[in-house]
Amino acid sequence: MIEILNLDSLEARARERLDPMLFDYIAGGSGDEWTLRENREAWSRIQLLPRMLRGVGNRDQRVTILGTEVTFPVLVPPMGFHGLCHVDAELATARGAARVGTIFVASTVSNRSLEAIADSSSGPRWFQLYVYRDKAITRDLVQRAAAAGYTALCLTVDTPLAGQRERDRRNRLRMPSHLSLENFPAAHAERHKLGNEGESALARYIADMWDANLTWDDVDWLRSISPLPVIIKGVLVPDDAALAVEHGAAAVIVSNHGGRQLDGVPAPITMLSRIVDAVGGQTEVLLDGGVRRGTDVLKALALGARAVLVGRPVLWGLTLDGEAGVVAVLEHLRAEIDLAMALAGCATLNDIDSALVVSE
Repeated sequence: MIEILNLDSLEARARERLDPMLFDYIAGGSGDEWTLRENREAWSRIQLLPRMLRGVGNRDQRVTILGTEVTFPVLVPPMGFHGLCHVDAELATARGAARVGTIFVASTVSNRSLEAIADSSSGPRWFQLYVYRDKAITRDLVQRAAAAGYTALCLTVDTPLAGQRERDRRNRLRMPSHLSLENFPAAHAERHKLGNEGESALARYIADMWDANLTWDDVDWLRSISPLPVIIKGVLVPDDAALAVEHGAAAVIVSNHGGRQLDGVPAPITMLSRIVDAVGGQTEVLLDGGVRRGTDVLKALALGARAVLVGRPVLWGLTLDGEAGVVAVLEHLRAEIDLAMALAGCATLNDIDSALVVSE
């Protein structure tokens, strides 16, 4: 198993393994990458206020998310194209998440099919959904996810078009020829392998295939065809969180897509408490965006998140050591959370509340 000093250290090691085009796709953000940087820097503007003499000799990180108990409050978010990092692609990531007892969220644009991912792992899993212009494609994905034992649909709503990802345009991003998109006919993957000068094949695919006209009515439609609870991912504004509740969302994920969509938007952690207030306890709230430390997780829980999702470090671990690398990343973060809880005076997650933090 790879040795990890801290999660930030993994990026440079993974960069040595990956083709520069593929590394830039995973690591990069949009525009000037201000939001990409802000996702990390915002955590430093929140401080922890530890309490003493709280009897923290035994600590418990277990939490229930949409009725599923996980062993610690970290999930693996939806990310496309794990085959860029390792030959076992999403199968390795799903198995790694299952080994540490947490939820894996499979992407619509996984290199392996949602059925193969389900067969590879007995762990809990959700299916992330992009809505296609051809609603028959979307309906088919929903039905397949339910049949394969996924327990929730995670609807990503912040991608009507791809963000201004200049690294991808400069590199003429395209998917390597040996990879496929097994949720779809071969023609879908072939579209990702055609790179034109100054253009990202992924951005072109999104513009041509995904439905940019989505509204809250489509959330209602999705709920009407889905036997699974629907999670809304990509919320940054309290009013949108309130609308998600009105339209029956089982949970919302406060997210800016890892700084990859609209540049200049705030880090999710800066909006979290307002979104928690907006939903008023009527739905669960999760968060992703720049989580790299166990102390980050404590801050998010203190501000009202039920759990967090951690993306890029998991892909770096996958790159470096496959399934074992994924496990190493998640176990490292679990250990950091455990130590942070002890030092902050929190024996269980229920001990973490708003009194634990102060913001600049």
